[in-house]
Amino acid sequence: MIRWMLLSLALVALPGFAQVYTYIDAQGNRVFTDQPRPGNAKKVQLPPGNRMPTPPVTAPVPTSDEPPRPIFHYEMLRLLIPEPDATIRSTAGELIVTATSEPGLKKGHRYRLLLDGQPTGEPGPSPVFSLSNIDRGTHHLAVEILDEQDRIVERTANQPFHMQRMSLAQKRRVKPCAMADYGQRPECPLADKPEEEKSSILPFF
Repeated sequence: MIRWMLLSLALVALPGFAQVYTYIDAQGNRVFTDQPRPGNAKKVQLPPGNRMPTPPVTAPVPTSDEPPRPIFHYEMLRLLIPEPDATIRSTAGELIVTATSEPGLKKGHRYRLLLDGQPTGEPGPSPVFSLSNIDRGTHHLAVEILDEQDRIVERTANQPFHMQRMSLAQKRRVKPCAMADYGQRPECPLADKPEEEKSSILPFF
């Protein structure tokens, strides 16, 4: 019985055969073959195969939402001024930032300065940036290079600096007689003070 079941499973697994025949040989064993045999050979009705066709493999289609990454890269991009962790002293919170790249800026590319992660203005070809009214405290600078499609080609790491804005009282202690800041003070000498006229009248004795 087991032998019959194994042979049946083997026949089901071979659906490529056009026809299968079975008969009893002289030793009383049941034989299966694909060749017709005259005499007592009978056709075996095979069940239909349940094999599913393999779905075709399709390559993933790249989406057009993401623009292609720029292929040009700069060997070096860094901030020259101010130096990392520099302390800037300015009453108006003013700062000049200078960047440099190697090689030089490619045609169509632009620099953009970031202060605390936010752009300080429109990108442009100049590597020099003028900032004003920066709050006192610690801030971070970074510079980017953008291509013609506003893609970021290169970007520096965030570089810290410290802004110290002097009050008028602090500045007066440093330069007590600066007229441009708080006018002429009484304790400061008048450089344009006229000389006193000499009297021609002799003193009365």
